[in-house]
Amino acid sequence: MSYEQQARLEVLSAVSAIHSVSELDEFKNVIAHYFAMKAQKAIDKLWDNGTISNATIEAWGNEHMRTPY
Repeated sequence: MSYEQQARLEVLSAVSAIHSVSELDEFKNVIAHYFAMKAQKAIDKLWDNGTISNATIEAWGNEHMRTPY
């Protein structure tokens, strides 16, 4: 069984224990927090190795990325 299949079974098992809207909201917040932490670790790694810096972030803030029609 692949890791993806194992993960699906674990999530389905966890979801089966949800019995209210508040529990669902809490579950979604836990998942969102997990992925936010992963993103922050990736950003920190890019910052630490010099791939991004304050100048990079300032440049992103000034970009105008519009979809051409």
